[in-house]
Amino acid sequence: MPSLVMEDKTLTIESAASRVLHEISRFLAEKEIPAFIVGGFVRDTLLGRDTDDIDIAVDADALEIASQVAATLNGSFVPLDDVNLTGRVILPDEKIQVDFTSFRGDIREDLARRDFIIDAMAIELKEGVALDIKSIIDPFDGQADLQHRTVRAVNDNVFRDDAVRLLRAVRLAAELDFTIDNTTEKLISRDNSLIGGVAGERVREELMRLLALPGAGTRLFYLDKIGLLTALFPELAASKGVEQPKEHAWDVFDHSLQTVAALEFVLRESPWEYADEKVLAPVPWSERLSNHFDRKISTGSTGRSLLKLAALLHDIAKPETKAIEDGRTRFLGHADIGAATSAAILERLRFSRRENQHVALLVKYHLRPTQMNQEGMPTDRAIYRYFRDTGEAGIDLIYLCLSDHLAARGSALDLDEWRGHCRMTEYVLDKHFTVTDTVAPPKIIDGRDIMSIFYLEPGPKVGRLLKELKEAQAAGEITTREEAVTYLKRLLSEMK
Repeated sequence: MPSLVMEDKTLTIESAASRVLHEISRFLAEKEIPAFIVGGFVRDTLLGRDTDDIDIAVDADALEIASQVAATLNGSFVPLDDVNLTGRVILPDEKIQVDFTSFRGDIREDLARRDFIIDAMAIELKEGVALDIKSIIDPFDGQADLQHRTVRAVNDNVFRDDAVRLLRAVRLAAELDFTIDNTTEKLISRDNSLIGGVAGERVREELMRLLALPGAGTRLFYLDKIGLLTALFPELAASKGVEQPKEHAWDVFDHSLQTVAALEFVLRESPWEYADEKVLAPVPWSERLSNHFDRKISTGSTGRSLLKLAALLHDIAKPETKAIEDGRTRFLGHADIGAATSAAILERLRFSRRENQHVALLVKYHLRPTQMNQEGMPTDRAIYRYFRDTGEAGIDLIYLCLSDHLAARGSALDLDEWRGHCRMTEYVLDKHFTVTDTVAPPKIIDGRDIMSIFYLEPGPKVGRLLKELKEAQAAGEITTREEAVTYLKRLLSEMK
């Protein structure tokens, strides 16, 4: 856990940040511009945490200063807010970004407009990087809140001034393993509806940072407690109280949140109160799988964080598709409709096209892994078709399916049945990783060959023949060009 670093009354900053601060302090000193390190960088330095984000308040036009600093340090300049004079300098070589904001007069007035007391501290930036603890400007006693591990609002209007802080409070508490104090929690509950008016990209950034942390499943329940979850995702509200078949331990809403928690369990991120090591042991795991989930999908998102989002949304269309037929509860079409609903949500939150398509695919096919499981293990054809349709998301879907099963049964899990699911998972993954011909058969005949050999014109028939040929290869029925030609002749005769 983080703890305050106050040895010798000096904060010694080492790493790339110190070099950047040294250059910036020298630049500003030459121009005689008063400047202060503020916010999260001071907080994290006091806690002994590494940070690559630096916030500097200058008594000048921050946009102009940021532009000049970017040019001096060979970085990139990004204007963030022309009205409030906020600019960003990105230094890719150092993997650091510096945000400049403007203040006028007393820095304490600027701190009084910030969000949380642990971020309302400042240190004057002078030449050099040794920061004297005594010099910290701390008008609200943020150091005490750091000691008490508390996130507390600076005033009663912080969320009304900027509603993205509603989500930031939860993310910050999760990141630091702090607690939101009772008064601040009540303010969040009071103002939770304001999150709907925040620009989608700002919500997305905070949401993905929260989902990237272990324990996100538990925090989703907390977001619901304070009224933020359905304010973020109004579409989820309809799933509250929607009952499921008797084998399900929870209604649709709680099941969706438990699926995220169960997912973190099978991904080895967090414990889950409804399962233990006996449940986790048969779930396949390796460094290769861990790296797969950590792969970057887009800026700010990984396979792991987007899979958690898909787990939250996977049953979002169940309320509108619920029907009772012959005494059985059915949710026909909920995966397809849910994929469209999820795509609309991600578009609203300004996710990238790739992120949107990825999550929609996960929701659309979240039942697909169970469809491979017939008597015994899936056939090579079934495995081929599965990865053909799902691509790199195929592995993600398998773990979503496992989590979905756990979150359906809860503590009533049948351990023998569960082990069977895990054996199938291991078999499919082994085929995927080691028998490459099952996933990507080598090309022995292409479309031009087919048209030339059988005197066909370009069209759907050629595509269908290629598709059938690949499946036959995946099943091990065809290994040579001669066998392929014979197989295609038979298919053509059956098409007539």
